[in-house]
Formats: sequence, structure tokens, C-alpha cells
Amino acid sequence: MNKKRAQENADRQARLVAIQSKQRAGERKRNTLIFGGIGLVIVAIIVAVAIVIVGQIQENNRLEDLAAADIEGVETFEDLSANHVDGPVEYEQTPPVGGDHNAIWTNCGVYTEPIPNENSVHSMEHGAVWITYPADAAQSEIDALTELVGSRTYVLLSPYEGQEAPVMASAWGLQLSVDGADDERLAAFLEKYVQGEQTREPGAACSGGINPSA
Repeated sequence: MNKKRAQENADRQARLVAIQSKQRAGERKRNTLIFGGIGLVIVAIIVAVAIVIVGQIQENNRLEDLAAADIEGVETFEDLSANHVDGPVEYEQTPPVGGDHNAIWTNCGVYTEPIPNENSVHSMEHGAVWITYPADAAQSEIDALTELVGSRTYVLLSPYEGQEAPVMASAWGLQLSVDGADDERLAAFLEKYVQGEQTREPGAACSGGINPSA
């Protein structure tokens, strides 16, 4: 009788060991699938990030190449005065690209209302690029320009009353007209002339001035 009970206990123990072994094998298989899936996701993320980074590097290099050459369509204006004056100034260019200006500059940034010429010309003297669009521009175009400007410093973006060209980019003594934000010359203009060689007062601030509207 004791032998029979002992045998039954041994059989039960053997079945338990077999069940536990099967369970462990199943867990290992599930873990392999889970970790394998996680590994594939990680690899996919790494590949996607690498593609984005490489693409951005290529785009930056392309813009640098465009900026290094003469940008087609850029007009140059010389012999611009640069006196600090009170009151309004009549500028020959619209928007202005330089000349006498207010002693206080416009803070660089994105504006949804027109900003004063006299203060914004001072910003350009400090190396800012001023991008303007007509007051009736489509919101999609304004959004695209805002995205293009992004977090760049030394850039002004605003509507400009009476402007006929869809988009204009102005720096001290320089101006470019394009048909839209997607024109690659606009990005090249920013690359070349934000704090570019035309800057009359390199290192001067584009903050701490006036913030006329936002």
C-alpha cells in the first residue's frame, strides 16, 4: 500500500514537473516574441530617426550651398543713411530695407498685425531679416511662413499694408520677392542674411526694444 501511494506521489510530482516545464517553455516563447517585437520597434524607430537626421543634414547642406551662391532675384540697395530720427520716415522701398530709423528697434518675432517701419529698420541694422506678406494673405500661407521662421532669432514676420508681392524678405540693403513660403530662395535668404555680412551692427540685440503687436 505504501509503495502504491509512493508511486502515485511520484507520478503526480512528475506530471507537475512536466506541466511547470511546459509553462516555462511557453513563457520563454512569449518573452521571445515580446522582446523580439520590442527590438523590431526599437530598430524601426532608430532607422526612422536616422532617416530624418540624414534628411535634415542634407537639407541644411543644400540650403548652405544655395546661400553660398548668389540668390536669384535679390535686389541690392546701397548708400543707405542710418541716422536715428524721431517721427515717421518716407522710405524709397516698400517694405524698407534701410535708412534713417527710430532709436528703438522692434523685438524680433512673429507678429499678426503690421509693425512700424522706423523701428523695424533698426532691427535690420542689427542683422534681422524682415519677412512680410499682404494683409489679405491666406491663413495657410501665414502658417507656412510661421513654420519657416520657427524658432529662429533675428527674424521679423508680419503683414504689410499695401504689399503686392505674396512674400517679401528684406535685410539691410537687400530684398527678395517670392510667390510663396515654399520657394527655396526664401529659406536660403534667411540662411545667408540673418546676422549676415550686411549687418551694420553685429551682435546688437533684437530684444529689449518695443513689442508693438503680437
